[in-house]
Amino acid sequence: MLIVAIRTFIMYLILLLAVRIMGKSELSKMSPFQLVIIFMIAELAAIPIDSADASLINGIIAITTLMFLQVLISFLSIKSESFKNFISGKPTMLIENGKLNIKELARQRISSTDLLEQLRLENCPSISDVNYAILESNGQLSVIPKAKAKPVTPKDMKLAVSDGVLPVIVVSDGNIYERNLLMSGMDMINFEKKLKSVNISSVKDIFLAFCDSEKIIHIYTSSQEMSPYAKEIKI
Repeated sequence: MLIVAIRTFIMYLILLLAVRIMGKSELSKMSPFQLVIIFMIAELAAIPIDSADASLINGIIAITTLMFLQVLISFLSIKSESFKNFISGKPTMLIENGKLNIKELARQRISSTDLLEQLRLENCPSISDVNYAILESNGQLSVIPKAKAKPVTPKDMKLAVSDGVLPVIVVSDGNIYERNLLMSGMDMINFEKKLKSVNISSVKDIFLAFCDSEKIIHIYTSSQEMSPYAKEIKI
């Protein structure tokens, strides 16, 4: 039992390291070769855990080999477009200039109901509203609506607007992020004073606090006795 636990812990660390080295793209939509690599690594990791007779070192060597193979293929895909197309495939046009490509839908084995479902997920309930629909190499559908179906933007109305600032978390589960607080334009001393002004005695009572683009800190408390609605602090 102890040996199984130790082997499991070691393989967990190896897999965690492998995923970190292979990059964040492995955690998003995967291309065919990335999917194969992940399946093979999962299978190789299970063998030393399930069987005490299997060599742990051989399993680690195999996983490491696949890891570096994935990194090598990713590097070659960046350097060569033809190699990338061979490994991952090319994007496919399912709708072009508002016209449905039935031949390509059949080749990709996509039914009309599947296509409509994907279009609805992209806020295009009608094919007549779509200018282009592209099936990407990772299996995701990119939809470009027609001009008449696009939502109106400030640019269309010739309105001058400023770019927003990324909201930052300043408190999470009672833990203060002092760097984010300083980025928001407030130090710890002033923040504690502001908390007392809205009847919050301690940072530990805060479930979530974040600063938005308008320099307002929204605070949600963790206690059920306190108000469940957000309290606001202006910086």
